[in-house]
Amino acid sequence: MKFQSTNRDEPEINLIPFIDILLVVLIFLMLTTTYSKFTELQVNLPTADAQAPRDKPREVVVSISSDGRYAIDRQVLTETGVEALTRALAAAKPDNGEVVVVVISADAAATHQSVINVMDAARRAQLVQITFATQQSSSGSAKGARP
Repeated sequence: MKFQSTNRDEPEINLIPFIDILLVVLIFLMLTTTYSKFTELQVNLPTADAQAPRDKPREVVVSISSDGRYAIDRQVLTETGVEALTRALAAAKPDNGEVVVVVISADAAATHQSVINVMDAARRAQLVQITFATQQSSSGSAKGARP
């Protein structure tokens, strides 16, 4: 009996062609990818060192209920039209030219149209300073404020 020792080489995987193919695919992807940068508005807000106003401007609070009823300075209006709102806001406006801020305090379930009606009536009554009243959320994360 003839025993021969056969020296078989272990088969090995040649990684060089694999790396070459991966590099070609990587270069192809890098060249064909479009890098789009979304346009952003860069706004630099102005700063001011003004003192707090000494006199608080007069406020006319317009309340809007969820069912579309209006109240101006806690006086409920019987009519709900824009003309009636304009007359009531014009009556609440002082004659001496004092600055008046209209504060719209609308119920969260009030319709968008009722808020627009108040804004239109304020414009017609020449009351151009309008703000919205909000309340702080129960979680405390949102700030309730008037701008």
